Amino acid sequence: MSEIVLVRHGETAWSLSRQHTSYTDLELTPDGERQSRALAGVLVGHRFVRVLSSPRLRALRTAQLAGLTVDATDDDLAEWNYGEYEGRTTADIQVDRPEWNLWTDGCPGGESPEQVGERIDRLLARITPLLEHGSVALAGHGHCLRVVGARWIGLPVSGGGKLRLDTATVSVLGYEHGRPVIRRWNGG
Repeated sequence: MSEIVLVRHGETAWSLSRQHTSYTDLELTPDGERQSRALAGVLVGHRFVRVLSSPRLRALRTAQLAGLTVDATDDDLAEWNYGEYEGRTTADIQVDRPEWNLWTDGCPGGESPEQVGERIDRLLARITPLLEHGSVALAGHGHCLRVVGARWIGLPVSGGGKLRLDTATVSVLGYEHGRPVIRRWNGG
């Protein structure tokens, strides 16, 4: 049975410090490289008809170290654009905006939840027909891939806020009785 395999990039300095990272193109830390190499053991035996990656170096490098051959980069897999909140932590943002929630409020100068949902829906519309021919791998980022999981099972973008996703993890989307399901989440 064909699946969509989600691969979150390994640790970066900003993922370690919990800073929002979208367009800042950080490299993996040495530990992030180790984590990414360890994913090769998780992915062994998988065959993919298509491997797509975010254009960011951290996602591409993770895919490479995990033994994946990326067919193309896809801007729709880029991380949520945090705009003015790039490089800031949630705790820091909430000093000025105590009620701020990425999943419902979006980011000033960046993307709204609706904008992220639109591009993830576009991505899913493009890759779903490929599942007739085999599995697809997507290498990307924490918030973006959480939206992929939520939209796959018919939840709003805000549903991604309930799907924790650690660095260098593999999640699997598929079908049960013809219905989209999350088969495995946040695994190593």
